[in-house]
Amino acid sequence: MKCPVCGYAESRVADSRPADDNSSIRRRRECLDCQKRFTTYETIESLPVIVIKKDNRRESFDRDKITRGILKACEKRAVSEEQMKQIARDIESQLQNQLQQEITSYKIGELVMEKLRALDEVAYVRFASVYREFKDINTFMNELKNLMTEKK
Repeated sequence: MKCPVCGYAESRVADSRPADDNSSIRRRRECLDCQKRFTTYETIESLPVIVIKKDNRRESFDRDKITRGILKACEKRAVSEEQMKQIARDIESQLQNQLQQEITSYKIGELVMEKLRALDEVAYVRFASVYREFKDINTFMNELKNLMTEKK
């Protein structure tokens, strides 16, 4: 690691500690030439995940889109913002761990519904009604019946 002050290529690590919910490591370094200290962060290099939309368009995965959808589904529910953000982080992590560069929006929606079903059933039904594009009350009622049957 080059020193940002003098450009010398050698430094020693003075301190290391986890940062950002253990997703990176913060290192305090000291230049072996000028003795100035500086901070570096080490993170896992992740491959970009491409989402294949219903119309076959491709776009980069965006965790914020998932978070916004979850926020809408959980509106006025007893679900904390941290729980909602954790679902989005969990899904992103799951996608990264699968090591697939492309995934369908359908699969992502199913992952979100799976997490919401375990967290809050009303939020799950709200998300499902938009995601699965319920056309009428019968489709909505069928989903509720399935949810009730699984709960027994």
